[in-house]
Amino acid sequence: MRYDVVIIGSGIAGLYTAIGLPKRLKVLVINKSYPWECNTYYAQGGVTTAYDDTDIPSHVADTLDAGAGMCNVQAVRLMSEHSQGVIRDLIERGFSFDKDEEGHLLYTKEAAHSRSRILHAGGDATGRYLHFFLLQQNPHPMLSDATVVDLLIEDDRCCGVEVVSEGKRRIIRADNVVIASGGVGSLYEFHTNASTISGDLQGICLEKGIALESMEMMQFHPTVFVANDWARKLLLTEALRGEGAHVVDENGYRFLFEYDPRGELAPRDIVSRAIFDYRQRTGKQAFLSCEHFESEYFKERFPNIYKSLNDLGFHLPKERVPISPAFHYAVGGIKTDLHGSVPGIRGLYAVGEAASTGVHGANRLASNSLLEGLVFAKEAAEAILKTQPAQCEGAFETGTEPLELPGDKEKKDTLRRVMWDQVSIVRTPQGLQKALESIEEMIRSGVGRMLRLRLLTARCIIESAQKRTESIGVHFITQGDKE
Repeated sequence: MRYDVVIIGSGIAGLYTAIGLPKRLKVLVINKSYPWECNTYYAQGGVTTAYDDTDIPSHVADTLDAGAGMCNVQAVRLMSEHSQGVIRDLIERGFSFDKDEEGHLLYTKEAAHSRSRILHAGGDATGRYLHFFLLQQNPHPMLSDATVVDLLIEDDRCCGVEVVSEGKRRIIRADNVVIASGGVGSLYEFHTNASTISGDLQGICLEKGIALESMEMMQFHPTVFVANDWARKLLLTEALRGEGAHVVDENGYRFLFEYDPRGELAPRDIVSRAIFDYRQRTGKQAFLSCEHFESEYFKERFPNIYKSLNDLGFHLPKERVPISPAFHYAVGGIKTDLHGSVPGIRGLYAVGEAASTGVHGANRLASNSLLEGLVFAKEAAEAILKTQPAQCEGAFETGTEPLELPGDKEKKDTLRRVMWDQVSIVRTPQGLQKALESIEEMIRSGVGRMLRLRLLTARCIIESAQKRTESIGVHFITQGDKE
């Protein structure tokens, strides 16, 4: 099989790339499970946009401030300057953001934003609404329940992918390949990600010598309900705190102000570390209090959170919910230029959370992720249309490495615990070295290909964290021993 473009992933970045490519091209969208099992589907908060042209400098400044001086300024400006355009495009295609009674777009504010500039849909179901809409807009065929297990590279040229579908390995040739496979959530014991998000493509890139950058920059969401048996933990959107929810201890004390004068509206890395430290220091549980919300408004504004927690026995907004930080977003990823192209490999692109555009620097500003996915997906689609593909001549055969070996499941669980215990919110040189030794031991022990790819990505995260000896943004390292 040969295609003009193969897109790996059916989240916002993959689908927006797809709808930017005309039907005259032969395009295939591949997803690992069901089309809706992706991080976009679970995104609650909203989509950032510059409120108007005069707000662009402020949005840029807020993004740079959150990124702690490590952002690519050119990429941030491109994203903000194009934000209103992609929002207009969605609306013109028929998407409806939430509006007030007079029909005006509703904007909300989240942590570290200097003004209200975040659009939402379905209250707290923005990602779900957007994802369903983009699936409907996509004019191209989709291959579901298919796992990409290799990239086909010849003479610094990407020629397609190897997939496992219906139990068989298959070669799919393509003139262009777009990686939109998401981040690395399943590497951590506690995370908010879809079950399909496990860093496989990042591991393949490491095998091929393709650069990853800022892999130490892993973002942890501060307000997550983790006391359930699901792999994916229940996110409590930042918009709750943006609109007045408080983080309190069991006595109702708002302890965040001990750590930052902005309290609940401090950047999420500060809030995550504050909750982590306060619980360690005092032994007290942290809670999210929504008691200041009027009940009917809460049910309308946050319907999914209301229903999910009500099903678990919590009566919101009057009852406090126990919270903990959990892994949420991979700031770093596959290094790209401003058009989504992967340097040094013709015909290969990366967009969305899988990519590192440099927009987020050392810490992602709340709700910039959906915007980044839209803007750089559009850039990638336009770049593909402008580029004359070079034909690959070589023959490719499917690999022979076993995809899974006995014992891999237990080792995956060990990997998740190691990453959570030693490579999460607070890191130490001793803990990172201990984690690296555990990863290396698992690799040497003999594992199936899919686990090995995860281990390669995990090792890259650890080695990147070891190289950065000073704390910055979401990378917080202390010299104290962390067992």
